[in-house]
Amino acid sequence: MGEALGHPRLGYYRRAVPVGAAGDFTTAPEISQMFGELIGAWLAERWLAMGSPAQVRLVELGPGRGTLMADALRATASVPGFHAAIDLHLVDTNAPMREAQRNALSKHEPTWHERFDEVPAGPLLLVANEFFDALPVRQFHRTDKGWRERMVGLGDDGGLRLALAPGATPFASLLPEATVGAEAELCEAGRAIAAAIGARAREQGGWALIVDYGAESAGHAASLQAVRGHRGADILDRPGETDLSAHVDFAALAVAAGVPSFGPVSQGEFLRRLGILQRAETLKRRAAPEQARGIDAASARLIAPDQMGTLFRVLALGDGKSSPPAGFSDTRT
Repeated sequence: MGEALGHPRLGYYRRAVPVGAAGDFTTAPEISQMFGELIGAWLAERWLAMGSPAQVRLVELGPGRGTLMADALRATASVPGFHAAIDLHLVDTNAPMREAQRNALSKHEPTWHERFDEVPAGPLLLVANEFFDALPVRQFHRTDKGWRERMVGLGDDGGLRLALAPGATPFASLLPEATVGAEAELCEAGRAIAAAIGARAREQGGWALIVDYGAESAGHAASLQAVRGHRGADILDRPGETDLSAHVDFAALAVAAGVPSFGPVSQGEFLRRLGILQRAETLKRRAAPEQARGIDAASARLIAPDQMGTLFRVLALGDGKSSPPAGFSDTRT
């Protein structure tokens, strides 16, 4: 999965423009400006809760076309001092998307990085929307001899096939006991990035907002999937030309971060608490009838239980020094 998505020359995210109608999938920021606007309000509120530091590293992991951040910054232009404090950083390995990001965010002068640990030190505000689901996972199957990792090999016909490792691999020791036939996934890259975010927030102050699809604890299932042209595909078919993703284990991210966490809550609940319905009504008052119907449809797609509202979840990680964040209950985990 790591090679298929991230190979320097042939990887999917190195040469594809995956987002939008012409790509393989559509993300929430591409559905409606309201998503990015509300994320922007959340980020500005956290900056105020941090005591309005004179400089803050505003970071987006996997910024796509830059739509989310552009909407977030437009919505927060009237927050006194916020934009003056922002130092914008985009973490992305997808070179073909940088032109779109540059066009969307040129007046904010972003700096690009391939890894989060390249972002300079300082107080942090971070958002990651559909970033962690694209990090490579390891899959395991529980046999009568213990956990066995599912590997990619060559079949008799020369094509790719999946097979279980004949013996235990090092990461199998991290898995709990389970009945024969159980499936599990591990994403060590996700845990490592969450740990780095947590360390930065703990030592230098800051908050992170993670939006992705998955369950509170999604590691004990086989969720790896492939999408090409907005349709499901075989995970081994046309590597480097197909989007691969897996459900995010939010509990594992929270534990790895090692800082106070809030959620995960459903995306629908989070956006409702931030006022998406009220924002939709405001937009509709200035819209033509057809545009108003489009606003309602976009809002429903983001929050309805049978669309993105339940499958997608939101997790906040913070330094523990400021008030609980908007969109969540006051209960820390």
